[in-house]
Amino acid sequence: MTIQQIRETFLSFFEQRGHLVRPSAPLVLHDDPTSLFTVAGMQPYLRAFRGLENPPGPRVTSLQKCLRTGDIDDVGRFNRYHTFFEMYGNFSFGDYFKQGAIDFAWEFITEVVKIPTEPLWITVFEDDDEAEEIWHKRIGIRKERIQRWGRSDNWWPKARWEGPCGPCTEIHIDLGPEFGCPGGCDF
Repeated sequence: MTIQQIRETFLSFFEQRGHLVRPSAPLVLHDDPTSLFTVAGMQPYLRAFRGLENPPGPRVTSLQKCLRTGDIDDVGRFNRYHTFFEMYGNFSFGDYFKQGAIDFAWEFITEVVKIPTEPLWITVFEDDDEAEEIWHKRIGIRKERIQRWGRSDNWWPKARWEGPCGPCTEIHIDLGPEFGCPGGCDF
């Protein structure tokens, strides 16, 4: 798939599941004094998550342009750090929570994009028993393929933040030993 096909497929997938497709917000948000740049897909919706304004709908999806400088020293040292990138997001404003988000992510990755399940690993926040149970019991991921990671890897955001924050869960693809992490990896 080309990047444009991935973009269209992602937005279409969530639109078909009741999400309102929204455009990317600007890189510099006019109403967020906490950050110079937009650093995450959910950042344009902070006011809605805080209850300060009505969300554009109960379910939203977007491809948000992001610029991060906080981890710029790690760019090039590790292949998971970037400064300018596009973050694909689906957001619920009281409509669904962990189980719905996990169901959507797994369906999109395995059934729509058709990434094989064998190289996939799951990370959850170290104390998030609920997310681990959903991945293991509902989705069928073997426990040895689920890693519990701490605040620096599975909590958004890592730094102090006013307002919405919390544990996150991620799907990782093991590309094999030839693409291993410098100095070793956790999995």
